[in-house]
Amino acid sequence: MTDDDVRAAAERMYAAFNAQDYAATTEIFTADFYSHPLDATGPDSVAQAWRRLHESFPDVHVMVEDMVVEGDTAAVRTSMRGIPGQGSPTMLEMFRVRDGRIAELWGLSSLQRTTPSFSR
Repeated sequence: MTDDDVRAAAERMYAAFNAQDYAATTEIFTADFYSHPLDATGPDSVAQAWRRLHESFPDVHVMVEDMVVEGDTAAVRTSMRGIPGQGSPTMLEMFRVRDGRIAELWGLSSLQRTTPSFSR
């Protein structure tokens, strides 16, 4: 796997989020994918979290600001647009790619959670 493969997995993830393409999670994430922030396993956990975020903020859009790739791991800094009253919250995510799909993800966000929780 090359740096380009890891970068492509990240780009697919953010494009699917922005398009509200929840079905794409089965192609982007491994079947045994684990999200540390969500404390959840599988692509469906991601689709559910994305759906809840889009229900709360229909115009939310993630913009990749920086991406560093090394081996099978990417670190990405993004900003979120379309969240009223919060400016552009920042996310820092790090994920590991296996066989072209995201297998594990860690993340932090400056999004103020005054709305229902997006984690489960």
